[in-house]
Amino acid sequence: MTKNIILNQVEIDQKIKRISYQIYETFVDEQTIVIAGIAANGYTLATKIAAALENISPIKVLLCEVSIDKVNPTAPIKTSLTPSEYRDKGLVLVDDVLHSGTTLIYGVKHFLDVPLKKFKTAVLVDRNHKKYPVKADFKGISLSTSLQEHIQVVFSADGDHAYLG
Repeated sequence: MTKNIILNQVEIDQKIKRISYQIYETFVDEQTIVIAGIAANGYTLATKIAAALENISPIKVLLCEVSIDKVNPTAPIKTSLTPSEYRDKGLVLVDDVLHSGTTLIYGVKHFLDVPLKKFKTAVLVDRNHKKYPVKADFKGISLSTSLQEHIQVVFSADGDHAYLG
């Protein structure tokens, strides 16, 4: 299987910066917001978004790692923050790729058990093949791919990139 690079390091950095500005515009009136990333790549992306957001805004950012069993998404979801820590705050749920929407919708469902001021979603790549009625409020790139194609985002010390395989 060949790899076609769809985003390189510079492009990913640009997408993260743009998403961070969009988040800032959306949550400009908030003192604190939660950036919740779905483990593992979603959390890595959330960390990068949080760092960019802290560089451009006075908003305090709380990072939260969200562990979802992608094979069995109905299993209990674990978060690194307690519900009282994100109650009545703005929250952005982050994942690297929106494939079918399964992981994102179960993540959304988990956070709906606690009152939030505002709730948004962010992804680096939106594949446009959703099984569930979930959308990304903030997205780096949208791609219409075949169901057989796979998008992989790689975050590494050698450089970040996303490819279609």
